[in-house]
Amino acid sequence: MIVSEIIEQFNKLETRSGGFLQNLLAAQCFLGQAKSGAILRINPDKKADILALYPQIKSGTAAPEWLIESLEFTNQKAPSDNYLIKSLKHTSQSSQEPVDYHILIIPVIIPDIGKTIGAFLIAHENESVLEEKVQKLQLSTGMINLSQSTIMQQDWRGNCLRLQKAMETLAAVNQEKKFKSTVMAFCNETASQWLCDRVSIGFLKGRYVRLKAMSHTENFSRRMKVVQDIESAMEECLDQDTEILCPAPRDSAYISRASNILSKGYGPQTVLSLPLRKDGKVIAVLTLERPLEKGFSKSDIETIRLACELCTPRIANLYERDKWFGASIASKSRKLFGLLLGSQYTWAKLVTLLCIAAVVFLSIAEGQFRVKSSFVLEATYQQVVPAPFDGFIESVEVEIGNSVEAGKTLLAKLETTDLELDLGQAQAKKNSLEKQAQAYRNDNKTAEALIADEQANEVEAQIQYLEYQISQASLISPMSGVVVKGDLKRQIGAPVKIGDVLFEVCPLEALRAQLLVPEDQIFDIQVGQEGELALVSYPGRKIKFVVERINPIAQVEDQRNIFKVRVQLQETYPGMRPGMEGIAKVTIGKRKYAWIWSRKIVNWVRMKLWL
Repeated sequence: MIVSEIIEQFNKLETRSGGFLQNLLAAQCFLGQAKSGAILRINPDKKADILALYPQIKSGTAAPEWLIESLEFTNQKAPSDNYLIKSLKHTSQSSQEPVDYHILIIPVIIPDIGKTIGAFLIAHENESVLEEKVQKLQLSTGMINLSQSTIMQQDWRGNCLRLQKAMETLAAVNQEKKFKSTVMAFCNETASQWLCDRVSIGFLKGRYVRLKAMSHTENFSRRMKVVQDIESAMEECLDQDTEILCPAPRDSAYISRASNILSKGYGPQTVLSLPLRKDGKVIAVLTLERPLEKGFSKSDIETIRLACELCTPRIANLYERDKWFGASIASKSRKLFGLLLGSQYTWAKLVTLLCIAAVVFLSIAEGQFRVKSSFVLEATYQQVVPAPFDGFIESVEVEIGNSVEAGKTLLAKLETTDLELDLGQAQAKKNSLEKQAQAYRNDNKTAEALIADEQANEVEAQIQYLEYQISQASLISPMSGVVVKGDLKRQIGAPVKIGDVLFEVCPLEALRAQLLVPEDQIFDIQVGQEGELALVSYPGRKIKFVVERINPIAQVEDQRNIFKVRVQLQETYPGMRPGMEGIAKVTIGKRKYAWIWSRKIVNWVRMKLWL
């Protein structure tokens, strides 16, 4: 018995008798490929009455085992809005071998009867087939819940005819397995049931609707004008999230500009667009075109809406499976591993296999073990520029970080006013003594002349010392490098004493690094090992080094013990300055990955468990 024959019998029933429920149950079992089915009513005392049974049993015959299990299962668990499923070992009459079956319990609300449940016996072949059967039975049961308001408002025979159209549309959709063929069957069946010239369906992609299928049309291009017009009408329906009928009724509040263009451009026709929703969100739009003189009645729209609500879950499910190639790859991979590892618990077995492979790899494979630590650049030696005499700072020409050249760059200048005054006085005194000595010679006073000459020589030495101090007032860099100390621009005019350190100059080629190695890793480091370091300011540039010296005494920094390890840099480049920091890695040697990644936690556990 096919679905159309079953539904034809609905039209012959004037009341909601057992015959209606019996035929309804037969249709559900046919659509869902269920072996048996029953409709049960829940009484206030939580006991269930059998309203219909398919296939029927002869009077006096014992109730089937699955039905007894269903009654007990229903009494134990009160049915909710979702379905319940229970596995059952069933033995067929023709064979004594047990077959895996499942009992499916689905809540149903039937007008004039109240709250009931549908119980179905379905064979368990594999997970995908079981899921498909459950989905079909849910769809067919949902058809009753969705159509109950229509059944109560309109005549019984008309309702049966509309129900027949919706179920035949659903049956056409359920016969297909692929998304493309399913939407094509949906469009063709809809066009056939409601005598439409064209039925199209488009799915939301990003912010736009893309046409996926058109009735009785295998191939089409988005460059076609008709396709663009249909998509515009669909987007108009999606943006307003409501059904759009064109020509629009007088009391309509929606905008139908794009639908009007489609109607007049290819007709005139009556255009109806309906949004298809999943979980309350619009995922697609169905557009129907019909001759203008036929139009769509309120009853037609309600029936089409019912068919859309019944078919949308199936279509949406196929669309989700087919729209992304990753899901298809995952499904094929699962089937492949299912053939290799068994039909059950495929993913669990695959995960276990991957875990075993990871453990084996980590236990066998070796990688380079490196000790990681922070470091700071420091100078190997520095040139000190002291104050040449007691005086005051007159000007400062450089700042910390400036590059200087040996014998060319002026660092600072000290005031020489007092020295120049003392120099003038000394020169005047020298001239006076020279004249006095000459006068003694003219008077033949030899002894007095010699004393005056000695005094003049003493003043000459003082003059030379003052001239030397004045020449040293301009502080010139003694070597090429970078100024690392000497921020004196805020101390102009301040007094300085002879020997005070004013500047320190460090040559770039004299830089080295000081590694700060934690105490739990210091025993892995030895003199002569190589490594690389990267500065915070130049993270993309790696500098090679060689371990030169290990400080044997630990120091406390940031509340932890560290050892200072001095390394010699194999290369330098402009921009490197003493005081710069970064990360250094010392190459220790080949170790197994399991040991490298677990050594810290293993050592921590050893320390905690040590008594």
